[in-house]
Amino acid sequence: MTTAQHFTLPKTKDLVLELKGSVLRIWFNRPQTRNALSAAMAEEFELVLDAIRQERSIRTIVLRGKGGMFCAGGDIKGFKALMQSGVDAAAVAQENRAFGDLMSKVNEQPQVVVMLLEGAAIGGGLGLACVGDITIATRDTRFRLSETSLGIPPAQIAPFVTERVGLTAARRLMLTGAKFKGEEAVALGIAHMLARDGEHLEELCQQVLEQIQLCAPGANATTKAIIFAALHGPRADALDYAALKFAQCLLSDEGREGVAAFVEKRPPGWVSDTR
Repeated sequence: MTTAQHFTLPKTKDLVLELKGSVLRIWFNRPQTRNALSAAMAEEFELVLDAIRQERSIRTIVLRGKGGMFCAGGDIKGFKALMQSGVDAAAVAQENRAFGDLMSKVNEQPQVVVMLLEGAAIGGGLGLACVGDITIATRDTRFRLSETSLGIPPAQIAPFVTERVGLTAARRLMLTGAKFKGEEAVALGIAHMLARDGEHLEELCQQVLEQIQLCAPGANATTKAIIFAALHGPRADALDYAALKFAQCLLSDEGREGVAAFVEKRPPGWVSDTR
């Protein structure tokens, strides 16, 4: 049940893209800045997400950073240049808001998003960790919401961090800039799995990819849509939406294949798709 590809990946400078079977691996590729999130990198990332949003032949996005570093947060040198450029508060707010749009897009991307964390996940990097469907961190990964120590708030990531760890923990992390590592990140719910090192990180990622391979890509995309419908609107509206999507999935090619495979005691077609 492999779907023909009808998309073209954009050309990127600050990201390295590796498409293998149903998995698109996206590498942050600014190791000289510890993969700080520049405006250019964020724009490239959004273009990639848009290019594959409707493409069900891609089941999983794996995000990792080159140089043994996930992401050390925002581009502070870029902030300084912005301050010195003479722009007004409205222009700064518009640029900051654009990162919130990227966070929302990653959070609700139809594909399963796997975050592989090592080195550091600080500021915006920690925010991105909080919008992964499955987030795996090495034991030594350093975490911190450092914004308030710079005199600024964690503005666009605050809602996503709070949604992930809860109000009480979010307050502590944001208002103290507390430093912690992988084990506490798992305890807080930022990460789901703890790896010993980079090699083990990949081993755990492969286990997750094999689990995802058992799930129908259309059903996974619909499941994510239902989850966020429940968060964005009244409960009754979310349940109505879920009922409609259930019916559409049940009567789809995937639904018919899944039910037939169960009755016939065989794997469904998507399990044998190219990984």
